[in-house]
Amino acid sequence: MAKRLLQILDMKWIEAKVIFDFHDKQLATDLIADIFYEQGITGLVVEEPDIEHPEDWGKDAITPDHYSVIGYLLHDEQFEKQLEIIEKNLARLEKKNGMICKIVCSDVDESDWAHQWKTHFRPEKITDNIVVKPTWREYSGNHDEIILEIDPGMAFGTGTHPTTGMCITMMEKYLKKGDSFLDVGTGSGILMVAAAKLGAGKVWGTDNDEVAVDVACKNLMQNRIATATFNVITGNLVEKVGARFDVVAANLTSKGILLLLDDIKKVLVKNSIFICSGIIEEDKNNVIEKMENLGFEVIDILTKETWVSIASRLGPRKK
Repeated sequence: MAKRLLQILDMKWIEAKVIFDFHDKQLATDLIADIFYEQGITGLVVEEPDIEHPEDWGKDAITPDHYSVIGYLLHDEQFEKQLEIIEKNLARLEKKNGMICKIVCSDVDESDWAHQWKTHFRPEKITDNIVVKPTWREYSGNHDEIILEIDPGMAFGTGTHPTTGMCITMMEKYLKKGDSFLDVGTGSGILMVAAAKLGAGKVWGTDNDEVAVDVACKNLMQNRIATATFNVITGNLVEKVGARFDVVAANLTSKGILLLLDDIKKVLVKNSIFICSGIIEEDKNNVIEKMENLGFEVIDILTKETWVSIASRLGPRKK
């Protein structure tokens, strides 16, 4: 483990900054983010020139010059192909939506990246009862609140993105104490931590990124989740999962959700709740149609900005 973590720290990364100009800044941000997500690049930073910083940000506050979405690509043998696909998809976006985009790439070390984006990550209230707190920040709140201590590292999942927040909202509503829980594409492990603190008896997660698996384990231990109750598996979607769960969550992309639906029943029991997020609004009906064709009953839909989260049930829920 120590040797592998040392290799992770020595990795070289490419910062791909997409500077854009479009009348609907939120829509542009979401569409560009989705292009990164489709390539498995999920640890994103969004820069907004007119954002109002909280008073306590002090010298940490950074005011960018342009609206941009920044993704970090591992400088390996796949880098050039990934970048080429991103550029082609941005060109299609410009042609279809009239959005003006410019991509600027630069080298960055992992340690520099970590210090840069951490200035943007502050405690945030996700629901009335759940707060996501960076491990390096102080937070004084209500003693009844559930605090999720998270250090995402190079993994996706700070809790501040609408897709993650909606997942947690759905989990708070539908996960019962003692339920078994699976998070597909766990990233930082934030949904696993949330499930455990909401009373899940068993929490599992999967991710195809070994870095994310390491980060998720670290965050689970940081939150004092008993090691006997959690399991994080390196693998694609549910291909290596050999158990079934009461509640399954997947905060992926629309494409990832549609692909996952082909195999999702292998990890569900008849009364399972399946929560999916990361769906852009224009793909919502396609996802719902496939769910219903597979025998799912859609029981809840949340929408925030241009993102959609869906809760569904496979058969009647046990009382």
